[in-house]
Amino acid sequence: MIYRRIEELLEAAKGRQAGRIAIAAAHDEDALKAAAAAADAGIAAPILVGDENKISEILRGIGRDPEEFPIVAAAGPEACAAAAVHLVREGRADFLMKGLLGTADLLRAVLDKDSTLRTGRLLSHVMLYENPTYPKILALTDGGMNTFPDLARKADILENAAILLRGLGYDSMIAACVCGAEIVDPKIQATLDAAALRDMKERWAPYAMKVLGPVGLDLAISAEACRHKNFKEEGGGRADILLAPTYEVGNGIGKAMSYFGGAKSAGIVVGARVPIVLVSRSDDAHTKLASIALGALAARKGAEE
Repeated sequence: MIYRRIEELLEAAKGRQAGRIAIAAAHDEDALKAAAAAADAGIAAPILVGDENKISEILRGIGRDPEEFPIVAAAGPEACAAAAVHLVREGRADFLMKGLLGTADLLRAVLDKDSTLRTGRLLSHVMLYENPTYPKILALTDGGMNTFPDLARKADILENAAILLRGLGYDSMIAACVCGAEIVDPKIQATLDAAALRDMKERWAPYAMKVLGPVGLDLAISAEACRHKNFKEEGGGRADILLAPTYEVGNGIGKAMSYFGGAKSAGIVVGARVPIVLVSRSDDAHTKLASIALGALAARKGAEE
């Protein structure tokens, strides 16, 4: 199974056993629009954590009755994050979402030694993009959390993405370790890491994942570029996953797809006991809704295991 459109994620998440999502600092219009839409579609049942007066005011402003949703009052980013994590810890919520607060505020609460949300896995960010010029969903990791990962962390980041796609139903996948070129250069650490990741075949076998590396972005996603450059590696031009060498590269590729290419997207943090819906505070309601759907699908898969 391969997803080709963000709408397919939304359809897959609709009308099934709706998980409960705790939204930290939910006093944000787009977050509340997404939460209400998720509730209407049976994707997730929102629990709204934050400034109760602001949340109620925004809900009324978008034509919703605040009585429709449970609201947990909390003041300030730290209190909002702690309260949302507490809901998961107590079994009253199945996954988390970042609202109008900083990523670091929420992750501090998630990683607190008493939160019980740690698993021993590295936390990493995965964004799924629907690009008008690419025939299927493209996963990009990690442009949101890990800044300059070493080889061991890159392997963990790549495996996290593979676990997510496998949970979404992918029987096999192609990952590309993106570098400036496809030549291994001893002076460029990213190319050495990419070659090492490519050769970890036993680690990727459980996911039926083919890893390419090092490759330029063009060779990862363009069959035409592969022909022009005589790149004949199996899977060239057909990546399902792009592994960025650094945070800046991943962040830049993602924003370029969104702002220059008009891509639709959905993003979550994986590696914790529950998925964490994590998108930019500037993202619109549709992106946040799609991310809730992705989180709901990942949470259901985790509950089944």
